[in-house]
Order: sequence, then structure tokens, then C-alpha cells
Amino acid sequence: MHAFDILGDPVRRRILELLADGELPAGQIASTIGDEFGISQPAVSQHLRVLRDNGFATVTIAGTRRLYAVNPAPLQEIDTWLNRYRQFWTNRLDALETELHRGRRKT
Repeated sequence: MHAFDILGDPVRRRILELLADGELPAGQIASTIGDEFGISQPAVSQHLRVLRDNGFATVTIAGTRRLYAVNPAPLQEIDTWLNRYRQFWTNRLDALETELHRGRRKT
């Protein structure tokens, strides 16, 4: 699967958002995602499996718990790909910052 196919799914993006704050047990992920998206624990497990199998998440087994964490390597590949397009928004953000500073001086 291509990285954008994996991240194109809102459930998988949300799982990565949760994991960006640190390692989480599978049960907690399933509970949060289940509440937010109305999907079952087995469905959440399938999304976790896709993330794990494609390198976006790692899993550590600690007793009976599975702890998931973000693997930043595939995200770095996406960042590298996006770098070519940053010019389209960087100049606009710089111009916005200039306008905001001008507005502050007038008051």
C-alpha cells in the first residue's frame, strides 16, 4: 500500500494522532476510536494491523497488553515528498505574517 492510501483513511489518521502523544495500549485505542467512529474493536484492530504491517506503527507486547507507538520513518518519507510543494504555501504564510505585523503597528 502507498503511504497516502494508508493515511487517506480518517480512522488510521486519528489513531496516529493519538499515538503522536505517546505509546498507548490497544484497548485504549480501541475504546477511543470506537467511541469516536462507532466501530467495533475488531475493526480497530484491523486498522492497527494495517498501520503496523505498513510500518507506521510499532507494537510491543508487555504481558497481556499490546502497546502501540508511532514509527516516524514512513512519516519522514511523506514529509520529504511534500517538501517539493511547500513553496506553494510558505510564501503565502510569509506574506500573511507580514500583513499581521503591519496590522499590529497601526494600532
